[in-house]
Amino acid sequence: MGGVLPKQAIDTLPNIYLVGPMGAGKTTVGRHLAEILGRDFVDSDHEIEAKTGASIPWIFEKEGEIGFRQREQHVLSELTQLGNLVLATGGGAITQPENRHVLRSTGIVIYLFAPVEIQLQRTYRDKNRPLLQVDYPEKRLQALLEIRDPLYKEVAHHIVDTHNGAARDLAYQILSKILETPRI
Repeated sequence: MGGVLPKQAIDTLPNIYLVGPMGAGKTTVGRHLAEILGRDFVDSDHEIEAKTGASIPWIFEKEGEIGFRQREQHVLSELTQLGNLVLATGGGAITQPENRHVLRSTGIVIYLFAPVEIQLQRTYRDKNRPLLQVDYPEKRLQALLEIRDPLYKEVAHHIVDTHNGAARDLAYQILSKILETPRI
């Protein structure tokens, strides 16, 4: 795609939410998509850290996953009320039914899919991912994908495979899918 985009079509788009596993490219692709659209970009994990003044690993350590998910739900509820937004969610945001509902009902949800091998390549050095601080991160990623893949698919309006292609090209691919889909 590329070039001049129909401004009127872009101006009428609702918020765009990116869901998918760790390492799928939600933040990287999301930044490009927001730039192309002239929209604000927000990463929900970064927003949680900014609001709490604490890192995600610290929140997991002190409050557990349940405490983190409660904070995440609150932040997503606030962010989805904003307009003109491209939002990258945390990989587990879709595990909460309330989050799936608010995302699906207030914007266009794009599931960025990446196979486990690609997720592992993109995340293996990242110590800021509490769920991967285990002896066998590949097995953890596989288990998470088995549980979460049906939930990503349930909430998604579109699915984009991110294991091939540059982030900017993927952003244009997402935009193309969105603009080609009739909306009510």
